[in-house]
Amino acid sequence: MNKIVIAGANGFIGRSLIAHLPSNYQIVALVRSIPVKTNVRAKYIVWDGKSPGEWQQELEGALALINLCGKSVDCRYTEANKAKIFSSRLDSTRILGETLFSLKQAPKIWLNAASATIYRHAEDRPQDEKTGEFGSGFSVDVCKQWEAAFYSFQRPDLRQVAMRTAIVLGADGGVMVPFKRLTKLGLGGKMSNGKQMFSWIHEWDVVKAIEFLIQNPHCQGSYNLSSPNPITNAVFMQTLRKRYHMPFGIDTPKWLLELGAKMIHTETELILKSRWVLPKKLLDEGFEFRYPNITATLEKL
Repeated sequence: MNKIVIAGANGFIGRSLIAHLPSNYQIVALVRSIPVKTNVRAKYIVWDGKSPGEWQQELEGALALINLCGKSVDCRYTEANKAKIFSSRLDSTRILGETLFSLKQAPKIWLNAASATIYRHAEDRPQDEKTGEFGSGFSVDVCKQWEAAFYSFQRPDLRQVAMRTAIVLGADGGVMVPFKRLTKLGLGGKMSNGKQMFSWIHEWDVVKAIEFLIQNPHCQGSYNLSSPNPITNAVFMQTLRKRYHMPFGIDTPKWLLELGAKMIHTETELILKSRWVLPKKLLDEGFEFRYPNITATLEKL
């Protein structure tokens, strides 16, 4: 059976998967609410991300389960938001893991969302799956507990892949919306000193990487889903200015970023942490990126 069950399918990556996975796959989308604009190729089922229900029968004999559930970290890290960030990830992982254990025939593979922010702030060398070093702090703690919960459920007939995904660039959502707006307003200069590394991946390569992981039975464990060519924040902003024909961009010092983050209810970590991540396992196993370079990527967005 070519059924793929996507939990958290209303998110940015979930919508991309539904839109771009080959038509030979049957897609079941687990969502908290039916979207206004549905995709005719997907079967939508409402669930709450933590409780048993009729949705569980969709996993029996499926080809793959992809769990993308998790409250956005684009918010202030209040205690209430921290609790929601943890629970949205751990609850969904737990109920899916318990369900997989109850099945007669589990999916061939369970891919669970994870984040490249699990690695430390790195300006000295890149972080890959083998030599990378974990960081510290709230976001890293979330990542560690998330992966620990995921790997606590194991059965011999089930492959598991934790997808440590970098910042996803796409035309219809994600970080490109505010970055494009800032650039066109003349605010597309470097952020802080601009030396922090920016690891990214085109949404199309996320879809193709997931399909690659599903199709290749040797793939298991944690994978970095990121372009092989990360860049500095300064280079990223410069490339954005060229893409949108903006001759200048005002630099944003750290203190102003802190003030702006409070005003728009987010955290500067999303901009200031140096994420220098390489997809070593994907490259070693033969995956070919369609959009490995930032200039070509931005031209398509």
